[in-house]
Amino acid sequence: MSSVGAYAAKTDTGRRRRRNEDAFVLAPPLFAVADGMGGAQAGEIASKLAAAALEDTDPGRLTGPEKVASLIQEANRRVHERSSVDPATSGMGTTMTVALVESDGVVIGHVGDSRAYLVRNHEIQQLTEDHSLVNELLKSGKLSPEEAETHPQRSVITRAVGTDPDVDVDSFVVDTQDGDLFLICSDGLTDMVDDRHILETVDKYGENLERLTKQLVTAANRSGGEDNITVVAFSIGRATQHEELGDTATMEAVSLPLDDTTENVPVRAVPVGPSPGRVRVVFAGLIVMALAVSLLLWGLLH
Repeated sequence: MSSVGAYAAKTDTGRRRRRNEDAFVLAPPLFAVADGMGGAQAGEIASKLAAAALEDTDPGRLTGPEKVASLIQEANRRVHERSSVDPATSGMGTTMTVALVESDGVVIGHVGDSRAYLVRNHEIQQLTEDHSLVNELLKSGKLSPEEAETHPQRSVITRAVGTDPDVDVDSFVVDTQDGDLFLICSDGLTDMVDDRHILETVDKYGENLERLTKQLVTAANRSGGEDNITVVAFSIGRATQHEELGDTATMEAVSLPLDDTTENVPVRAVPVGPSPGRVRVVFAGLIVMALAVSLLLWGLLH
């Protein structure tokens, strides 16, 4: 049975863009990344509309690929409807890559060139296929993998959410094992950081997903940061300690220092218990108090 362990997300404008047109959903068991496109602020509007549609749409009794496809179709309807009535957003659209953790696996839904990856046993697998011009040229043999990496039109997508009344959605189920790590990311990461480097970063920081997502964004910025960068990560397996503590724990916001000049987006609040340092301070105080009481009693008796 699949269950969500830890999860985290990080987004950043990058080094070349003036605004962030990416959006993400971090609402276990639902996770997603949307990378907007369009003039002015239209791309930002498209991605946020699509992300909001995922979180507030009730797909009824649907499950599995049909459920995820239905969520993306609703996102498509909302984005297209807005672009049809608002001239300032005409033609806008967004990529959308969704992961829904269900009891029998992780359901992936996908439109565009944002990607989903699975990391298992120190190996990385790209789960989604880019709906892009370069990928079509690559599949037809007109481009080599090396040429595809640097092609000037590698960001041109052939399928998007919201540009037409209906959209074809790739949806499928991935069988899971305890310890599996899933990544969903915009092309601001994958255009700057290759799969080998992503895997090396997971191997190094995979036990701390907040740290992992931050390090991946930092790596993309160090490689040029030519686009907005968004990374969502979640693991499969036993719930982490802070999720098991529930109402008995206090809540503290977590914010990690950056290794580079990236935008630090606060991660969700997590429950934490008393730190070992605090426990030691309290224990030392009790000892001092006991000694003081002992001395006072000795003085009274003598």
